[in-house]
Amino acid sequence: MAASAEQIGRFLSYLLRHRPDSIGLELDVGGWARIDDLVRLTVTAPTPLTAETIAHVVRTNDKQRYTISDDGTRIRANQGHSFAVELDLVALAPPPILFHGTATRFLTAIREQGLLPMGRQHVHLSAERRVAVDVGRRHGAVAVLVVDSGAMHAARLPFFRSANGVWLTAHVPPRFLGDDAEQ
Repeated sequence: MAASAEQIGRFLSYLLRHRPDSIGLELDVGGWARIDDLVRLTVTAPTPLTAETIAHVVRTNDKQRYTISDDGTRIRANQGHSFAVELDLVALAPPPILFHGTATRFLTAIREQGLLPMGRQHVHLSAERRVAVDVGRRHGAVAVLVVDSGAMHAARLPFFRSANGVWLTAHVPPRFLGDDAEQ
C-alpha cells in the first residue's frame, strides 16, 4: 500500500528536521538536501520517496513546512530543526501579541522558566490563536499562552519569521507570558 501524503510529510520532517543521518542524507549548512539524494537514499525505506511525491507534499502540506529551491533541485524544512541550521532569517518586528499552544501539564514549568526551544533552535509562536490551539492539541489538554511580543521586541529580544509564517524567538521569559482569556 502506498504511503499517504501525511505519512510522507512526517517522514520528510523526520529526515529534514531531526535525523538526516538515519538514511545517510547530508544537509548543507542551510539545511538543504538534494532531492535526488532523498530519492536515492529512500529507495529501500518503508516510505520510498520520488521527486513527484516530494513536490506533491510540499505543495499540499497545510503547514507549509518545506521549501523547494528556485531551481527545483533541493528541499529544506522551514523551521523546527533539532540541530543547528542557518536559515538566513532576518530579525523583524513582530505583531504586538503572539500565541503559543501547549498542554496544560506543562504550564507550571513554563510559568517558572518561560518558553524554551526544548531541543529545537527556536520557540515557535503563531499570529493566530487557532493555530496555537491546533499545536497544543497535539500534546494533550490545550492551553494557549499569550506572548507580549511587542514588549519583548521593545526589550530588544529578536524575532524572526520563517518562510511559512511561523514566528521564532530564542526564549520567552515568564514576564512576557499571559493567559489566553478565551480558555
